Parts: sequence; structure tokens; C-alpha cells
Amino acid sequence: MESMVKITAAEVNKLRQTTGAGMMDCKKALVEAEGDFEKAIEILRKKGQKVAANRADRESTEGAAIAKVNDAKTSGVAVVLGCETDLVGKNESFVKLANDFADLAFKYADKESFLAADFGGMTVADKLIEQTGVIGEKIEIGGFEKLSAAFVGSYIHAGNKIATLVGLSAAPAGADVIARDVAMQAAAMNPVALNESGVDQSIIDKEIEIAKDQLRQEGKPEAMLDNIAKGKLNRFFKDNTLVNQDFIKDNKQSVGQYVKTIGNVEIVNFKRVALGA
Repeated sequence: MESMVKITAAEVNKLRQTTGAGMMDCKKALVEAEGDFEKAIEILRKKGQKVAANRADRESTEGAAIAKVNDAKTSGVAVVLGCETDLVGKNESFVKLANDFADLAFKYADKESFLAADFGGMTVADKLIEQTGVIGEKIEIGGFEKLSAAFVGSYIHAGNKIATLVGLSAAPAGADVIARDVAMQAAAMNPVALNESGVDQSIIDKEIEIAKDQLRQEGKPEAMLDNIAKGKLNRFFKDNTLVNQDFIKDNKQSVGQYVKTIGNVEIVNFKRVALGA
């Protein structure tokens, strides 16, 4: 039996502003809750849990990648809010939610503590479930990275597809331009590590084995394989580690050399998040 409680347009709008749910869903929830605002919110959240359960096996390969740096330029966060379709990922309210999450992320050390954090009276994890119900797509936090350094710069690739952070060892004049250029390089060239020492041993072993297999197919003597493979490994380091890569704006110098143009400065770290990664 339908509730006799009269639901006003103002109440529906208030619930819509609070939850982001559609007008009709808000009206139905208020009717079911007999005008009880908090109960109506709970009804909408439960709907979100049902939708989330039904879409748990979906791929959230679209969304918004956001990078932000604090006012002091000493700390940065990079967060991916993932969804299923490009249409939702470009939606203004979805991108705003991703930015709100990134602002909150500064306070938390890792993804787990961030998901448990308070976001407008509910946890981030619960907000994701709520929005799954509102939008009708799987919504989740994908990449979550933080970086601190003497100077931190950031870059967001067009369309919020990739977000990067770069930390420098010092903050001389021009550090903002340098850090942004290097962050753009990291977005475009997707290095596997900062330098040779940062490359995982399993990757090195795999590259050496691939090189040796190629050399054997070319008929090179077994005794020569180690030395030639080391040369190919050095080429791998040059192409795939950030400081050794050719700088995309001037390939006559490496990224590490470019950073030195503003003084005795080094890249201390970088972080990269991307949709679907």
C-alpha cells in the first residue's frame, strides 16, 4: 500500500543533492521510507549494493585519472576513479567526484585506509557502492599513488586518461616547468622504473633471455651471447627507465640531463596511474 505521506519536490531535490541519485529513484525511496530522509538514503544505498553485486565481475577500464599537488609543492596524490564506459568517465559530476576523492587522499597513506575514510558521513567504500547504484556501472578506486619530495610536479593527460607525479631533489627557479615536462614524459613513455637500480630483477632476467634467444636465432656463437645480451640490456635501460630515456621535447639529451639544466637537481621518484592499468 502506497504511503499517505506527501513527498514534496524540495525533499526529493534535497535527497538528490545528497546522494546524486535520479529524481524518480529519490521520490520512490522517500515514498518507501514514508518521508524519513535517513531511511530513504539507506534504501538508495541498499539499491547500490544490489547493483554492485550484480556488476562485480565487470571491467572498470574507463573513468578519470586525477593528479594533485599540495600548495607547498612537496606532496602529491594520483588517483583513478574507474567506471565501465567512456560516457560516464567524461560526465562532469563523475569527474568532480574523482577530484573530491583526490583531495581527500592527501590525508591517507594507502588505498586501504583511504577506502575506510569518512566521505560526507559514509566511508569512501560505501560512497562507491552508492554511486554504483546511482550510475548503474561498476565504480571503484583503481590506481592510488602518493609521492613526497623537495618539489613535486604533476600532469594529467587529455581526457583524464593518465595522471603522473614527479619528485625533484630540490626546488630552484624553473622547477615547476621541469617537473611538469618530466611528468608529461612519464605519462607518454610509461617507463618501467626511475633508473637501472629500480628495475625488478625478474624483468632484467626476462630481457636477457629474450636477447639471447634472438641472438641464437641469428646464429651468434654461444660464447658471445652474454656480452651482446648485456649491450641489448643497456639499450632496454635507455628506452625504459625515466632518467635515461631520450627527452621527448629534445632527443639530443636524456631526461636526467634535461633536469640538470636548472642546477644540481635529480629526479627522486615518479608515480603513474592510468585507466585500466
